[in-house]
Amino acid sequence: MNQLSDSGIRIGGDVITDAGERRRIDAISPIDGAVFGDVLQGTADDALRAVDVAERSFRSWSTTAVEERVSTLRSIATALREEAAATDESSWAWLLSTESGKRLAEAQGEITFSAVYFEAFADLLEAQRDEHFSVIPGITHRVQPQAMGVVAVITPWNFPVSIPARKIAAALAAGCTVVFRAAELAALSSLRLSALIERFVPAGVVNTVLGSPADVVTPWLDRVDCVSFTGSTRVGRIINAQIAPRFTPAVMELGGNASFVVLDDADVASAVDTLMIAKFRNNGQSCIGANNVLIPRRLEADFRDALTAAAPALVVGDPRDAATDLGPLAPAKDPARIADLVSAATASGGETLLSDAELPSRGHYAAPQFVMNAHSSSALVSDEVFGPAAGILVYDDLADALALQRASGYGLASYVCTSDESRADAVAAEFRAGIIGINTATPNYPGAPFGGIGLSGLGYEGGRQGLEAHQHFRTIATRTETP
Repeated sequence: MNQLSDSGIRIGGDVITDAGERRRIDAISPIDGAVFGDVLQGTADDALRAVDVAERSFRSWSTTAVEERVSTLRSIATALREEAAATDESSWAWLLSTESGKRLAEAQGEITFSAVYFEAFADLLEAQRDEHFSVIPGITHRVQPQAMGVVAVITPWNFPVSIPARKIAAALAAGCTVVFRAAELAALSSLRLSALIERFVPAGVVNTVLGSPADVVTPWLDRVDCVSFTGSTRVGRIINAQIAPRFTPAVMELGGNASFVVLDDADVASAVDTLMIAKFRNNGQSCIGANNVLIPRRLEADFRDALTAAAPALVVGDPRDAATDLGPLAPAKDPARIADLVSAATASGGETLLSDAELPSRGHYAAPQFVMNAHSSSALVSDEVFGPAAGILVYDDLADALALQRASGYGLASYVCTSDESRADAVAAEFRAGIIGINTATPNYPGAPFGGIGLSGLGYEGGRQGLEAHQHFRTIATRTETP
């Protein structure tokens, strides 16, 4: 891939390229550990200027006709779909695969999925209406949605296009302006998104500043009207502590610990196929990825046999090669972290099911692994793994299995596999989770709310709830009869 250079500072339609005292960080591919570009980082002054510009742009954008905002969102979606079609070495998908390690097909899918978010929020905005009530004699009440103001969009590296798209689309639909900070890993893909959006919105509506959280995020939190954050529960607590004195509204999609529960009437082959997607999507680096697997004792032997037949067939390698099933992990230290989790679970009595896969000699690769009969207290089971490994627990009592899911404190996603739809609904009702997949590993849909409870966060992205998370509501009461 050709050497790339880009700026992480885009304010008011201007791209800042003068480094001055600003620092540059290398873009390093997890595929081979090689530097393939660099990104200019912003300063606290850049961050404050971005907020100033977003505040000045807010009135104009928030009063832009709904029809015009809808058209803008649809135009962005069209451009994203056009970008997703290409897979050559100059394409966005190739860049995304190169800097994140996700398979090229998944990179294409992520860009396409980002387009769906803009389409979904265009539909939701178009359908939103003022509410009218004539209940009290002589008085009518009208409820109007109002844009909150400037939204700070703060995103992680694992889905560097679709997560920002989900957040920015909702903010723009609501009439808000945006200050955007993406993670350092996979930053070039995020910058390509903000540059594309800027082609369709007035200058100053979306402003991007990359840089350290202390330089960029901390100044924003004292100024913005809403925060939309995806990241760890630990960082979510830090952000919440800073914005609490101002009662700043926030949407926080935080950590996950999804249980994958197999019921005793499940088709084993189908359950394993579903698990392979739920666990290994995006190389296991997904907040809704299956984190621990709970299977009934009656199916233990069959499940073990099916899993040990399917998993070794996974090809670990260059994610841009069509034959690859698992690419490298984005953070350089993650392969060692995953290996430590597996070793600790094995030391506590678990049994590794898979022999080590053949791994490339360079890059951030980790072998897929399951630990059978991992102890429920092992970190592989109780913590968010965020990689291609999981613990498997055998249960005799379904109530005990569901209690384990609820006890983690997390509540983002979980899965159930069964042949009985009525049983599935009953189990889903027992889950502590905002997103539940029944016989499917892909439960997310842009037109539906996406969010968790407990340690997994606050509020919702996607769906009507995601739009309203960026709005407040004004009630106007009018006397219609002379007293």
